Amino acid sequence: MKPRQKRFAYIIVAVVALGAAVGLVLYALKNNVSLYFTPTQVYNKEAPQGRSFRIGGLVEPGSVMRRNDDLTVHFSITDNTRSMPVIYKGILPDLFKEGKGVVAQGKIEADNIFHAEEVLAKHDENYMPPEAKDALDKAAKAKSDAGGAVATPATGKKID
Repeated sequence: MKPRQKRFAYIIVAVVALGAAVGLVLYALKNNVSLYFTPTQVYNKEAPQGRSFRIGGLVEPGSVMRRNDDLTVHFSITDNTRSMPVIYKGILPDLFKEGKGVVAQGKIEADNIFHAEEVLAKHDENYMPPEAKDALDKAAKAKSDAGGAVATPATGKKID
């Protein structure tokens, strides 16, 4: 082989190796990235179906119910426009309270209920991630544009 052909072969091998490395990294990240959605986005089918993701909002007042086993908790997360029912089996954080901020990670099952694997409570309502604040602002605007009453995804009941 001529030196020019060797150099060309090295460049081709390097490009293929770089492409393979980038492909493997993207494949690994695809399975480990957990996206954040609001109940309105979940209701609008913007959230992935059959994959784990995070849903965030406020714990709807009056929605927290515990089963007799004392570990299974049913509650609803709201963005002040829509509500999403959540089931979680485990120990809740000490800061978990009705009307306070929460982020849950899990999947939506066929029953249209979010089955959480992990629940995180926000410790301070004065700070809110920019995407969560934007989502709540959009939800409040949509609620005011819709006249104040919207349906929840699981029950179809109207909420104010």
